[in-house]
Amino acid sequence: MGQSDEFSSRWGVIFATIGAAIGTGNIWRFPRMVGANGGGTFLIPWLFFLFVWSIPLVIAEFALGKRSRTGTVGTFRIFGGRKLAWMGMWTAWISCAIGFYYAVVAGWCMNYFQLGFRGGLSGGVDTVEVWNNFLNTTELVILFQALVIIITLFAIWGGAKMIEKANTFMMLSLFALLFLALFLSIWMDLSDGSLDGALFMFSVDFEILMQPETWINGLSQSAWSCSAGMGMAITYAVYMRKDEDTTLNAFTMGLANNSISIIAGLTVLSAIFAVQDDPLATVTGGSSAITFLALPEVFAQAPGGSMTQWGMMWACFLALTFAALTSMISTVELCVRNFVDHGFQRDKAVGMTGAAIFVFGLPSTFIWIHLDADGVAFPEFLEVQDHIWGYGLMFSGLFIAYTIWQFGFKIWREKVDAGEADPGLVGYIKHGVPAFRDEFINTGDNDLWIGRWWDFCIFIAFPLLFTVLIVSYFGDMIANTPDVWNPSNPRGLTIILLFWGVVGSLFVGFNHLFASRPLYRNVPEGAGAGADISMLPGGDDELVGVVGDVFDGWEHHASAEDLMDAELS
Repeated sequence: MGQSDEFSSRWGVIFATIGAAIGTGNIWRFPRMVGANGGGTFLIPWLFFLFVWSIPLVIAEFALGKRSRTGTVGTFRIFGGRKLAWMGMWTAWISCAIGFYYAVVAGWCMNYFQLGFRGGLSGGVDTVEVWNNFLNTTELVILFQALVIIITLFAIWGGAKMIEKANTFMMLSLFALLFLALFLSIWMDLSDGSLDGALFMFSVDFEILMQPETWINGLSQSAWSCSAGMGMAITYAVYMRKDEDTTLNAFTMGLANNSISIIAGLTVLSAIFAVQDDPLATVTGGSSAITFLALPEVFAQAPGGSMTQWGMMWACFLALTFAALTSMISTVELCVRNFVDHGFQRDKAVGMTGAAIFVFGLPSTFIWIHLDADGVAFPEFLEVQDHIWGYGLMFSGLFIAYTIWQFGFKIWREKVDAGEADPGLVGYIKHGVPAFRDEFINTGDNDLWIGRWWDFCIFIAFPLLFTVLIVSYFGDMIANTPDVWNPSNPRGLTIILLFWGVVGSLFVGFNHLFASRPLYRNVPEGAGAGADISMLPGGDDELVGVVGDVFDGWEHHASAEDLMDAELS
């Protein structure tokens, strides 16, 4: 067996997974959602769904990846058999497709950091003009897009150890920068004799709390901001040590993600409430409007003179840049891991993925850059991509839940056939529902024992909440979007269904091609039962092995030495 690639410590796992969870949405979308949903009122459903949706899914992902020791394609192939490998391909594609335009967004953040650092966003600057000029200077947008991709590729080129170091540095820096920005924002909020921004952040309006829309928005923010169900945790679990605790790590990741969101929300709201006459109008004006138009104007009015204003400006945008970069690292690594699992050398996989993200991200840098009714540049092509693929990741979470349901059904049927379980619903609830949790979560390595509440979340709450999200999203779109069924309408429903249908059909149709290749698991030495897949549908797949194996008929594809190089290069 060849050597495996793994994180060196629990902190490496924690910082990497926190980095995957924390992105620009924590810093610019979360304050907007708080402002639009009654301040602290929004925090109640948002925190509720952290424990009902996000953390249970992350626990599942960690358990899947740690046992399969492969990325998303291999995980679904091992847990569901070759016929379900396409589900892992869908998960990888959604991540990659989001990465196409997310690299462009990360480039915006990096540009605004350098503008703030050199004083290009100081008081008196027309922020709309700065934004419009930047978005319409295509070569500059592409330059920062390329810088983001280069930094990301450098961070993952060396495998788990480099990913660990990059995320640790950027996450520690992010925490320090956000606390600095929070201190300065609270100072601003106090300067007008009140703490109205902070009070709004933690005040509860029970009338708003009773509105279904508040709970749906809380669910959507929790579902997207924690990277739950996106395959990120599956990917990083591949690099876990054999005795790594998946349950405590899942709770740490979720709580850290929400803590950063609260700090960022308090920072943004305190600053805006301190200087804006109508702060709620500013906060709810849109994520990019808050970040690139309102915040520079707000920070330019901070008390304490030019040094305080300068400090707030660059600290906020550098924190935003680090958040974007750590999310990019996990996005690209998810794709790279799948290539490496199938025998590609790591350096080639990194190069191919980076080139694809750059090329397919180019349209988002210059196509359909329009001015809205207020004369502000609006990147419509990029927004359309988010419109299409953003909700596509919901199905990745559904596929993860499906593999768990399927495993439970398999174990139950085996016990029924052996005369060890009742064939009815009671037997399934007793033997099938807890099967995944007993076998792959409560393995003895976890500090936190997971009880039947997790079964309830995965088997009952998740499908119900998934249905609520999809129905509310599409229902709202059908009710409020003009010409919603026109396939040429970039904001319509048909364009989403067409893209989803084409991509899904291609993956299902070509499933046999990528499911019939050798699959090389990243199994650490001494893993023992912690890596046993014999009870799984992919356990008897003759083309599933470990790093260093050579399969008959595939000698020309990769030698054992090549595969070890793929892990170690």
